[in-house]
Amino acid sequence: MRVTAFGASDVGLQREINEDAFRVLDQYLLYLVADGMGGHQAGDVASRMAADTVVSFFEATQQEDATWPFPIDPQLSLEENRLCSSIKLANRKIYDLSQSDRLLQGMGTTFVGMTLSLEKKLCYVAHVGDSRAYRLRAGVIVQLTRDHSLVNDYLNIMPDIPTEAMEIVPRNVITRALGMEESVLVDVRQEPMQTGDRFLLCTDGLTGQVSDERVREILLECGDDLQSAGRTLINDANEAGGDDNVTIVLVGIDE
Repeated sequence: MRVTAFGASDVGLQREINEDAFRVLDQYLLYLVADGMGGHQAGDVASRMAADTVVSFFEATQQEDATWPFPIDPQLSLEENRLCSSIKLANRKIYDLSQSDRLLQGMGTTFVGMTLSLEKKLCYVAHVGDSRAYRLRAGVIVQLTRDHSLVNDYLNIMPDIPTEAMEIVPRNVITRALGMEESVLVDVRQEPMQTGDRFLLCTDGLTGQVSDERVREILLECGDDLQSAGRTLINDANEAGGDDNVTIVLVGIDE
């Protein structure tokens, strides 16, 4: 399998500061997106800290004798443990800094990350918050993450809740993010990879403006040209209003 990737971020049309962050680390087959929140540019600090902490952890744990900050979960693979531990470490660093600096109090960030094993032909996805991961395979797009949001919590508890009742539930409230608490629960899953797969990691600046069906159309139209697909996704988000920063990372699996 051959892996190609492209990442891009745009401030949008309504914001002055871009509080998103992304990383494309082909050497580690590591890809991630973070969407920061908090006043006084604190969201920018949180998202960059999350991204840098995860990357640094992956670099440090390439050595077998590296020290891990959290116990290994025997129910998870090494790849899942590495991804989860790096995110938990990022959460702790963001929380500690927010507690020690008055200007950064309340800062946090969503996070979605992915690492690949070409040997096992598996993709590992972990997330906290409402930044999402998608997979396009054989023309079908599937959301691989579940938003940690108030809306989803209501639907999970009351799947038959009337539409009119859901309309009064705030749609921009997330229930889990890095930096909100001293510890965090990370959702992680593994998925088999196939030649031709396209993976998308993105902030809600994209999904709040562009439908899943339109995302599917763009990915199909652009084919192997991930850069064109990424630019088109961002342009579509801005043309739909550009209310938020928008960040994407695209990963392609080919022969």
